[in-house]
Order: sequence, then C-alpha cells, then structure tokens
Amino acid sequence: MCFSAEASFTAGALLLIAGAATVRRARTRSELPYAWIPVLFGVQQLLEGGLWLTFPDRAPLLNSVLTHAYSFFSHVLWPIYVPLAALALETVPWRRRVLTAIAIAGSAVGLYLLATLFTLPIVARVEGRHIAYESPHFYALAAMSLYLLGTCASLMFSSHARVVAFGVAAVVSAVAAYTVYTTWFISVWCFFAGVLSVIVFLYFTDSRRPVRGGGTTRGVEVQ
Repeated sequence: MCFSAEASFTAGALLLIAGAATVRRARTRSELPYAWIPVLFGVQQLLEGGLWLTFPDRAPLLNSVLTHAYSFFSHVLWPIYVPLAALALETVPWRRRVLTAIAIAGSAVGLYLLATLFTLPIVARVEGRHIAYESPHFYALAAMSLYLLGTCASLMFSSHARVVAFGVAAVVSAVAAYTVYTTWFISVWCFFAGVLSVIVFLYFTDSRRPVRGGGTTRGVEVQ
C-alpha cells in the first residue's frame, strides 16, 4: 500500500481472508480464476509491505527482488489474467468473442511489459510517504490503453452485472488515483483495486448465477 508497511500487511492479510472465502464459494472450474483475484491482490500487497521494510537502503538486493516481484503483478499479471478470468465466466457467444480479442490485447501488453522488466529495470523509491515506481514504459499511451482495456474494459463487457460493477469501480479508482496521486499511480491504484476486489465476492453470493454450458450454479460443486 502507499502509506506504510503495516498498512500493506494489514490490507494483504484481509484480502487473503476475503479471497479464501470467495474461492470457497466457487462452484465450477470456470469460476475459479475470477474467485482468486482477491487472493492475488493480497499477495501483491504483502510484497509491497516487504518492500517498505527495505527502505532506506536496508537491503538493496531484496529491494530489487521485491520491486520486480510486485511489478510482475502490476505490469504483467493483471492485463493477462483479468480478461481471461472474465472470459472463463462468460456464457454469451458474442461477448466471448470480444473478450477473446481483449485477452489477446492484454496478453500482448503484458508480455511487452514483462520484457521491459528485464531491459529497463524498475526502481522503487519513497516519496512523500508513498512508494513511487519509475516505470516510464508503463505510461506510454499505447501500453496504458491496452492495459486499461485488459484490466477494466474486459470486466465491463461481461454479461454479469456484478462483474461489470467491479470493472466500473476499477475505472473510477484508476481515474481518482491518477488525478490525485499521479506520481504514485501504480502503488495507489493497485491498493484501491485490491480493496475493491472484495466486490468479486458479491458475484458469488448469487446462487442462481449462470454457468458455462447452461443452467445455474445451484447444487453444482467444483469438479
């Protein structure tokens, strides 16, 4: 998180608890990728909590490892994972086709950003009680456009209203984070998105939600 190690560890622990409850509600394999989102955000917050402990100059090597582990989540995992999770849930043919295209775009930008992690290593530093990640390639117009397409728009193309709600919340939080915390956008937005990922749980409170292949989840167990 953007304020302290304690805040990051607390947020991470709470997200892991909420995520575990969410995963337990999944009733089909196609629901599992979406259900795991809060857990993954929890792990990401724990990584940033550890990163906080390496400042100032306490463990340079560990700082670099944690910076890039955190950046793997923020830069690479989310634009690839989110559209695939939305696609796995989708039951409407035309929406599946759109989500497939978005998943390809998200994978492209995710792989590009993965390559830049090696060619242009990211540096993390504390500025004004926040962690700033020096990652200019992330803010390139094409990269950012495809990134937002994968992480936000993919959710908004879902036929499930509660999934769309998460997508809308992600967009609003992105705008708010960039407007108010431009320098620390990566850290702050990932925190906001992590907290908002509890919205994922709402999808699983509907016992009659539709599933791939027809029917609903009532009485269905993960196989």
